[in-house]
Amino acid sequence: MFALPLQAIDNFLLQYNIGHVLVLVFVLGLLGTLPLRSKTITGLHLGAFGLLFLITPLSLLGGQVVLKLVGIGLVFLGPMVIVTGK
Repeated sequence: MFALPLQAIDNFLLQYNIGHVLVLVFVLGLLGTLPLRSKTITGLHLGAFGLLFLITPLSLLGGQVVLKLVGIGLVFLGPMVIVTGK
């Protein structure tokens, strides 16, 4: 009875990898921090996701090296945002 909807959901989710999910959560979290108007929280968010992109294995990111490079940029950008907020 429930096999058809689960198969449809599974076929839809097979198109995405953990890299896509991390980018989606990063963007949604960034949009969630913007109304707070706190550069400290935004900088912590940027730095935390930069580290998360860096420590996630490349095989889970779907072989997308660009996400590792984005992680390096966010690791440097996060503390800069925190310092400019003080």
